[in-house]
Amino acid sequence: MLLDEIDKRILRALQRDGRMQNIELAKLVGLSPSPCLRRVRLLEEAGVIDRYVAVVNPGRVGIGLTLFTRVSLTAQDAETIDRFTAAMQRLPEVMECYIILGESDAMLRVVVADLADYRRFQSAHLTAVNGIRNVKTDLPSEVVKQTYALPIR
Repeated sequence: MLLDEIDKRILRALQRDGRMQNIELAKLVGLSPSPCLRRVRLLEEAGVIDRYVAVVNPGRVGIGLTLFTRVSLTAQDAETIDRFTAAMQRLPEVMECYIILGESDAMLRVVVADLADYRRFQSAHLTAVNGIRNVKTDLPSEVVKQTYALPIR
């Protein structure tokens, strides 16, 4: 789908506030409500807008720690990668999982209550059973920037 400037304005606005009322959105992007709603529906149907979510404050729900984990797999064949990715899909603590090129085979963003919780998670789930040979974990000391909005230009 080729996006025009109005589509881009709609996407930027909805990324800031996905609960924005159509009337407010229409005014913001310079359309009347009906054409604005039609464009939003087309963006949804085309899969440009994937879904709407609430961004939850992790500290308010007892999730005090984010860690980045670099994983080396026992092998790089399809079966090992499939077993690993299936296991990561099932773990709610794994917020993001990427198969990567480089020194490691995968990169995870993991959220847990605290370091003791992470040790339990690591011992139970980041094991050879899931095709994992080696785990290296990085603990960020400060969040400088965190956004969910894509840079739509």
